[in-house]
Amino acid sequence: MSGETRDVTAFVESLPPGALPDPRADAVAEMRESTRSHGERLRGAFPAVIAALMCVHATMAATRVAGSLWLLQRGYPEWTVGALMSLFAVAPIGLSLWAGRLADRHGLHRPLAIGSAMGFAGTLLVLCWLDVAPLAVAALATGGALSVAAVAIQHEAGRMARDEQDLKRVFSWVALGPALSNAVAPVIVGLLIDHGGFRAAFAFTLVLPAVAWMLGRWVPRRHLGPPVPADGREPAAFDLLRLAPLRRLLLVNLALSSCWDAHTFAVPVLGHARHMSASAIGVVLGSFSVAATSVRLGISRFSRRLDERRALRVATAVAAATSAVYVFLPGVAGMMAGSFVLGLALGSVQPMILTMLHQVTPAARRGQALGLRMLCSNAASIPMPAGFGLLAAATFPAAPMWLMAAVVALAMVPARRIARG
Repeated sequence: MSGETRDVTAFVESLPPGALPDPRADAVAEMRESTRSHGERLRGAFPAVIAALMCVHATMAATRVAGSLWLLQRGYPEWTVGALMSLFAVAPIGLSLWAGRLADRHGLHRPLAIGSAMGFAGTLLVLCWLDVAPLAVAALATGGALSVAAVAIQHEAGRMARDEQDLKRVFSWVALGPALSNAVAPVIVGLLIDHGGFRAAFAFTLVLPAVAWMLGRWVPRRHLGPPVPADGREPAAFDLLRLAPLRRLLLVNLALSSCWDAHTFAVPVLGHARHMSASAIGVVLGSFSVAATSVRLGISRFSRRLDERRALRVATAVAAATSAVYVFLPGVAGMMAGSFVLGLALGSVQPMILTMLHQVTPAARRGQALGLRMLCSNAASIPMPAGFGLLAAATFPAAPMWLMAAVVALAMVPARRIARG
């Protein structure tokens, strides 16, 4: 060692601790700052994520409205419209679990691109060849597109939350997106059909998935890559049902989503039995939608003051009670009030369900849990309308609401036990 080197070494050793910067500490600080800035960019992209969800959902909603009206205008019987409606829920049954695994592995961008491509291909087929068979394919494609994209968007939105308390605010906006697209898309489609014809309406649906894909490009990319088990095999999604809190949560979700379907079915049936006009029936259904949208806006504003488990139990009790007395509510004003209360209860459910699903599921398998939830919801949506119709025809119009009042009342048992796991 040269004399100059020994002098430098001696000088460094003579310095007090902390006089020189620790390169490891600098590296850790730089990593933390990079992580913080990446998280801020992700949260800044949250509006784009919600807008992408609205576009994918509007693709399905617009196709559903335009396809139904085209069938009726061409003189097809009403059962063909019902069959077309059912097709929108068929593809999610087969794709939801795969969509969950895809979200766990790749995050947002690949599933959103696949969903956007499915929606684009289905609507392009109808635009080029407007007939019954292409409409059926478009229903399958746009329904499947929504399941693939929505699971990934819900997964990504959950990761954008600052903490567990912020999950309720995030998922209130996730739930609000489809509600807004359901309100806006049919209006736009109706105007386009009246002023430009059906091809103009399907041209509008063709644009929406492309916009969703472009919005997704605003979100920073990241690779999630869940840890591989020791045996090299990925666990099946149905293994998650061994988690008691998740199993109870899915039962409550199934009961409350079925109650939503029962209300949608019962209002026109009860309104017709009471000789109400079509506009009055529409106002009753509209009061439900207004309540569901309003409560989700309220949750986004006051999310930190809400206890999600208590809120879910209250919503379940209110939904059961309102369903039981709904048939006795007098006149249009009574049904509007009942629908509004039911809309408040059922509209608050999805943000709470998604929040608790993220809390009770391992982080690396949340996509699978979201896919499992979507599978259960869509599997019930196919037989429910026909079942309600058979029950009402065999007994009396109020029977579906009373049935759901009993089912939701039973769901209060697992709702109370979710917190205990």
